[in-house]
Amino acid sequence: MQRLRLLVASLLFSGSALAAEPVTVLLDWFTNPDHAALVVAREKGYFAEEGLEVELIEPADPSLPPKMVAAGKADIAISYQPQLHVQVAEGLPLSRFGTLVSTPLNSLVVLADGPIDSLQSLKGRKVGFSVGGFEDALLKAMLETVSLTLDDIELVNVNFSLSPALITGQVDAVIGAYRNFELNQLDIEDHPGRAFYPEEHGVPAFDELILIANTESLDSPWMQPFLKAIERSTIFIINHPDEAWEIFRDSNPDVLDNELNRRAWRDTLPRLALRPAALDRQRYIDFAAFMQSQGLIDSTPELNSYTYEAGR
Repeated sequence: MQRLRLLVASLLFSGSALAAEPVTVLLDWFTNPDHAALVVAREKGYFAEEGLEVELIEPADPSLPPKMVAAGKADIAISYQPQLHVQVAEGLPLSRFGTLVSTPLNSLVVLADGPIDSLQSLKGRKVGFSVGGFEDALLKAMLETVSLTLDDIELVNVNFSLSPALITGQVDAVIGAYRNFELNQLDIEDHPGRAFYPEEHGVPAFDELILIANTESLDSPWMQPFLKAIERSTIFIINHPDEAWEIFRDSNPDVLDNELNRRAWRDTLPRLALRPAALDRQRYIDFAAFMQSQGLIDSTPELNSYTYEAGR
């Protein structure tokens, strides 16, 4: 009888394991505290308890994940609200279905002891950027609040070497710096920075990090369980930040256990979306209008065509 019970239990366990739904998540960049909810949900077994087997993949090229999801080659991509507006305008069948980081992280950063103490003092200065298009638009909108234009500055493509370009004096400011990373990196290297926040200077607030899926997969059985696990993970992180940091760090200590990630963890937690599935509809409407006004998209499509709120 005992053998029979063990056999039945073994079969049930095997069946449960086989029934786990595989879900592929393409990250936007290398794993970092922006992905806290994903990593902790995996490490704490929240995904598994929802019947999901979630694989987190770092991309070789950060521009590829949305395209791969649009092509049906992955289930989920981590992306950014501004990019989603552009991708949808280009005809990609993508939809936002969740949020990881619900405030902007992008900022204009200068050295705290440098010559820039206001947006007005950018006139005649060099500003470094990594990705043209959206970052130009952010800077343009910010400058307009102090009656300056892009013609009043010199834009310098520094690729992704934002902090080094600032420290070495190659540029006087950088746009596209993340307030939870570049500011900490500068401080660690004894070159404290100062940030100017776009949402305080003429740019509508937006969700920084979002979850996107192919519009054809919005009724997939994994979606609501995935969001449930993410919300549970976020609540755990907020309630137990130190323990959650250790879980996150120990998931890949050779890469994550360093001072920059420790500081970024502290600064990222207040910006996590407490209700990942919730959609701020007006925020998307307002930002689409901003993108159109800046010439980044030609029109503003109907909101429901590129956003989805599970359970609504």
